[in-house]
Amino acid sequence: MNYENYEADDYQEEIKDLSVQLADMLNVALYFAGVKKTKLEEAIDAYLDSMDETLGNDENAQMGFDEIVKVIKYLKNTRKDLFV
Repeated sequence: MNYENYEADDYQEEIKDLSVQLADMLNVALYFAGVKKTKLEEAIDAYLDSMDETLGNDENAQMGFDEIVKVIKYLKNTRKDLFV
């Protein structure tokens, strides 16, 4: 994609689209981790709440593969009601 002629509004739209895609990917990751389909919205909230508990409050902390797995494992242990 050519970003040379992008305006601020174009970047805002691109960020919005990427945010939606990331939210969808988290839903899929939680679903394949065993979250009941009817509990996905609640699981997303629990995931976001659990990030600080598992990773700390470091604003600059990386959120890569290992960190995502750590949060999901934490949820599986603390929020069994969300999982099949």
